[in-house]
Amino acid sequence: MIDDGTNFFTMDATNCYRYISAERYSEALDILQSGACIQLTNGQITCGAELAVLFVEALTKGNYPCNDDTIDCVRKIYNKFPQISVPQQLGDVEVDDDIQKLSEAIGAAKIRVESCSSFLKTALKWSAQFGPHKSGSPEFHSMLAEYIFSETPEVDMAKISFHFVRGNTPQKFASTLVSFMGKCYPGEDDLAIARAALMYCALGNLRDANNLLDEIKKQVQSNNLELPSSDLMQFIEYLLQVLQRDALPLFNMLRANYKSSIDRDPSFNEFIDLIAEKFYGVQRRNPLQGMFGDIFKMMGAE
Repeated sequence: MIDDGTNFFTMDATNCYRYISAERYSEALDILQSGACIQLTNGQITCGAELAVLFVEALTKGNYPCNDDTIDCVRKIYNKFPQISVPQQLGDVEVDDDIQKLSEAIGAAKIRVESCSSFLKTALKWSAQFGPHKSGSPEFHSMLAEYIFSETPEVDMAKISFHFVRGNTPQKFASTLVSFMGKCYPGEDDLAIARAALMYCALGNLRDANNLLDEIKKQVQSNNLELPSSDLMQFIEYLLQVLQRDALPLFNMLRANYKSSIDRDPSFNEFIDLIAEKFYGVQRRNPLQGMFGDIFKMMGAE
């Protein structure tokens, strides 16, 4: 009889529960990390991800700090999640066999993304509780952003950007946006770049907003591509300059002049309200409400 991995999963989970009950966390962690890696290597994604989640929960119960050693353990499990190229633009598929294969590939990709996301969101909660970053480990945010982008057939750049701006790989973020430019529908490229810059600024991170735009320009030029040219891109260029100065009137004038471009995305005005609060102390009318807060709750490590 061929074992599908369930028996090994059950044994690993049972043994680890015994160790955790006895507060023998080190032994439990060894079993769970090894079991998760084996399951994922053998293509048992759901079982592997469940063991991976149990691994992080054991870190939490054992009050393990989020440091280089524990981050490396999480990274080792993450690296075992398979990365399989899935078409991001489905195009015209007419042959029944091709449709079936494509459907199966998309279904498998969804399982991979959901499984890896569950693991990394659990890791983010643990790292926020036991590490120095209140929003969770930047490395875990980067891992999640990269995996969602590489494995999801229909990319949600808002969700990906949410994690990248909390990550520690701005160059990879720039590469992802340049890659997205070549795959997205017309008019989505400048929205994605603007959203990324506004998200950085809404967190008060003007440095990385500028670095991101500079890196995108370099990569676009080296790949013989064209940077999107639109009023929205012009607004972002001017905004990054204005935010370097104590110039609230100029900020307000810029916002008014580019209102139609800003209104292309319903979330942009909320980002700009947060930017006004961060850089100029302008209090929002409803600080506890708004689309931005809802988006962050939806996309975060809930």
